[in-house]
Amino acid sequence: MATGHWGFTHRCRSIPEMKITGFQLVAVLLACTSIVAAADKPPRYTILKVKTAPKIDGRLDEAAWKNARSVGAFRFPWYKQGKKEQTDARMLWDDKNLYVSFLCQDAHVWGVHTRHDDPVYKDDCVEVFTSPNPDHPEKYFNIEMNVRRVWLDRYHPEGPGKKPPTNWNAMGMRVGTTVQGTLNDDSDTDRSWILEASIPLANFAKVAKHTPPHDGDVWHLNLNRLGGETNPQYSQWSPGKTKTPQFHAPRYFGRVVFSTKLVRK
Repeated sequence: MATGHWGFTHRCRSIPEMKITGFQLVAVLLACTSIVAAADKPPRYTILKVKTAPKIDGRLDEAAWKNARSVGAFRFPWYKQGKKEQTDARMLWDDKNLYVSFLCQDAHVWGVHTRHDDPVYKDDCVEVFTSPNPDHPEKYFNIEMNVRRVWLDRYHPEGPGKKPPTNWNAMGMRVGTTVQGTLNDDSDTDRSWILEASIPLANFAKVAKHTPPHDGDVWHLNLNRLGGETNPQYSQWSPGKTKTPQFHAPRYFGRVVFSTKLVRK
């Protein structure tokens, strides 16, 4: 990523002019290399287990969600203009489901698509992309959900660039949303919207090593957001490095680790 190479150049040129021994030169080069490597390393998140499943209502008022750690600020790898509206995303799991929540800052909440597999990415939308088997990172799933609780789902057994089959559906999903403002009314200023989802782990059984995951299992996963027609921003947890916006890039997914440690009540 460009910022990584900038860090390399700046740090190396900031060394004062002096006589440098061979050992010092090696140390400097190793330090610069580690800086670049750290910049290229995908983000990592530990998903804690929950004993009592959260109610999927888009409110996030349970202690489990309050005590779950945020994945951190979303990145805007293809930013050009407009307001960067941030997202707070968190994840939990139990033996049956993966739970994910998104709290999205949004001045104008917008969503018009109402049927399964509609192009919800044209609305205010959040997405879960995952490759549940790190030995086969090209096999990935995408689930895209809009503010109206409608989702589009696909399984890509041959990786990006290949037309996926249309007969895969994320069965048993539940989605809840709330809007802190007014939907589809640009005459006022909204504050945010929340989406909460429950995704049965059985949907990934054909690819994942273990269903449910074992303690310490690692999945490749990314969380994305689109701002709809009112603020067409692209943001992600793990930023892509393609020249143009492209979420279907599993090589840039982050890493999630399933832990059997329970989240605090």
